[in-house]
Amino acid sequence: MNAKAVTTSARLSDEAVIPLTTLDPAAPLDDLEWLDLAIGDARVVAIGESAHYNREFYELRHRLLRYLVERHGFSAYATESGFVEGRLPDTWVRGGEERLGHVMANGMTSLMGLWKQMRAHLEWMRRHNRTAAHPVGFHGIDMPGSMVSLLPGLDAVTAYLAQADPGFQVDPAIRETAAAFAAASAFSAPAAFSAYGQLAPATRDALTAGLADLRARMTARRLDYLRGTAADAYERALRSLSITITLDAMLRDLARGDQHGMTLDREATIADTVEWILDREGRIVLAAHNGHVQRWPHTVPGMSPSPSMGMHLADRLGEDYLVIGTTSASGQTLNTSSDFYAGTLFTELEEAPQPGSLDALMAACHDGPFATDLRRLSPADAAAVRAVSQQRHGTYYSGVSPLDAYDVVVHLPRVTPAEPDQAALTHAPHEVQAAFSRWKPE
Repeated sequence: MNAKAVTTSARLSDEAVIPLTTLDPAAPLDDLEWLDLAIGDARVVAIGESAHYNREFYELRHRLLRYLVERHGFSAYATESGFVEGRLPDTWVRGGEERLGHVMANGMTSLMGLWKQMRAHLEWMRRHNRTAAHPVGFHGIDMPGSMVSLLPGLDAVTAYLAQADPGFQVDPAIRETAAAFAAASAFSAPAAFSAYGQLAPATRDALTAGLADLRARMTARRLDYLRGTAADAYERALRSLSITITLDAMLRDLARGDQHGMTLDREATIADTVEWILDREGRIVLAAHNGHVQRWPHTVPGMSPSPSMGMHLADRLGEDYLVIGTTSASGQTLNTSSDFYAGTLFTELEEAPQPGSLDALMAACHDGPFATDLRRLSPADAAAVRAVSQQRHGTYYSGVSPLDAYDVVVHLPRVTPAEPDQAALTHAPHEVQAAFSRWKPE
């Protein structure tokens, strides 16, 4: 096997390498049959990515989704996008009539839906559901409004209460305050956080208290509400409110400079949402950043390590939770510098992963995409993985113990930007269209 030269002598044996024939989601799936043994009876199979918006990570997840749905009966695709907004793509894949461009732009948050590779995901799910005895659903797991607006969550709860509790009026001051710092998209995150920070402390406190009052009312009147509305509608509205309350707490953390607390809030809540979905679905394919899915604390530069969503799920689900992590060697990755907001969406990866990283170890093994099952390594291969102390997440490295964090790792030699979907961009906010127009793909 002719592996590319990298700046490390460590490598896995040929026996540990499971080559992937292709990343084409439409290709035959026979080269994925090794997954049968790897996943066993796991109810949640999480698939990571080193960074958002790469073509290859979208294609890998799509291909694995197909396999898990067609060969193992998985019934849900849950991804790092807004829970509230996720109702729109779920309706579409089940036969809804909305234009797909509108669904992609408004039913997925944080720019996750603006790419042709995501369109292919949704189109496959819809085709599958036309003939399948057991359809596959779409779910978001994350905060509403791309984490810069409480309004989608508030509006969903208000719409439910108008049916379940028509004599009750939500305090208009709650929405007025939320609107004062709401942003149209992730590109306005700095402005949204600044506007929240400029609110008077008493105004922020009143918003938090108002949201708590809403949750207390909905919880106390559950039996009354279920007499007039479906149980699923009630539970979805309550989950939407809980997530919105978490976003409010995250903003409070940020305003007092507690980024660690903000991360703790988010990770625990998205784990709660995955459990909420699992209560309604048989088996879930979960797609999110490696830092979220791994069973290991995630460390962002300048912050203390934080328990991840994956750690919460592993604690709750045990062997029912399986994690497929990913690595890469070269290409372009999401730009995490401030000029991202000016339209520089991607940046070049360094020529080779740093020695001692999981990415470097994997890159030394094989030229093409491949997987390795960490639970079935020889003693020598396990020792090589155990010697790894870090992993690359886009533009930065984070400490990791791979044998604890992952069950399987898939290596993609080169990653490139996904292709923007023009139909989706047409339905996106103006600031998103402007930023994408300034981006010059290579």
